[in-house]
Amino acid sequence: MNTNFSRRDALRVASLALTGGWAGHASAAEGQTALQFAERMTPGINLGNTLEALPNETSWGQPATTQATMDGFKAAGFKSVRIPVAWFAHADAEDRVDPRWMARVRQVVDYALQAGLIAMINTHWDGGWLNHTSYDRQASLNRRLAGLWTQIATAFRDYDERLVFAGTNEVGMENLWTPPTQEYADVQNSFNQTFVTTVRATGGANASRFLVVQGYNTNIGHTLKYAVMPTDSVPDRLMMEVHYYDPYEFTLNGKGRIWQWGAKAKDPKATQTWADEPWVEKEFASLEERFVRRGIPVLIGEYGAYPKKQYPGMRAYVHDWIRVVTSSMRRHGLVPMWWDTGGLIDRRTGRPREAEMLRLIVDNGQ
Repeated sequence: MNTNFSRRDALRVASLALTGGWAGHASAAEGQTALQFAERMTPGINLGNTLEALPNETSWGQPATTQATMDGFKAAGFKSVRIPVAWFAHADAEDRVDPRWMARVRQVVDYALQAGLIAMINTHWDGGWLNHTSYDRQASLNRRLAGLWTQIATAFRDYDERLVFAGTNEVGMENLWTPPTQEYADVQNSFNQTFVTTVRATGGANASRFLVVQGYNTNIGHTLKYAVMPTDSVPDRLMMEVHYYDPYEFTLNGKGRIWQWGAKAKDPKATQTWADEPWVEKEFASLEERFVRRGIPVLIGEYGAYPKKQYPGMRAYVHDWIRVVTSSMRRHGLVPMWWDTGGLIDRRTGRPREAEMLRLIVDNGQ
């Protein structure tokens, strides 16, 4: 990160806070670059397994979100909340979103804003309807995506800049995790363009709202090679999003045998050294070089590692992973947004469940 720029941003942040420049007015974003706005979002947390759950909000084990949930996120030190949302699970045969569901999403956004958080809503997996990145499906999927975002953007048109839109989530060819063909990358890039063009066309605050697009499958390597930033009608309002869960066998595979990580790992059979500290630095430095230094913020919209009950000693390695990964993100000007499904903070009360993990995320994510 450019040190001089960071200090200048800090001064501007302090000035805005003292003058009340964030008090819910769309004009508060005037004069801010996308990089400056992104600094207001770090660190962030996800309201995971909730509004994107199928068939309804509580189907994946989380309680209905209340003001206490968002107040708990804020009290823990988070500055923003990413709210994954499924839409077509709540729509009719003609893709018209149920007004009651739109109202519920609006209510959850309002909880976040009332808590003092920046809120980001997206179109999440929703059954994987967008994961067909081939030329023969491109036109029909773009029409469907445009129709959906017209509804969402219109419903939220009068919300100020504290609400951010993100167009998609982890889109790529279904069940294909290898590098994409150029065809698949072209189609995924076209979804980003459709999203931006559609939102801008709805007017109001959406004419200049900060918008988030994604790289192919949110994979860092694929994003660096294939991502094309959309054309926008206003300058300096776009952000790029990727996700980070390396190595998967350590971070997400709860049944796997990999439970150690990093330079302190002692058992070669319990670790995967390819994703140690040098890999972390390389990945995030590459994102800084490609995007941040060109004025494009990068959100790590999901990241996380979680202890496995069958390996009591794993917690210390998870703590190391959090500290190293989160601090590296910030050192390279990226915005960390932890993937949480109720493990860090009790969704009903807002009270911490994992105090040490929370401290490491927040302290290293400033």
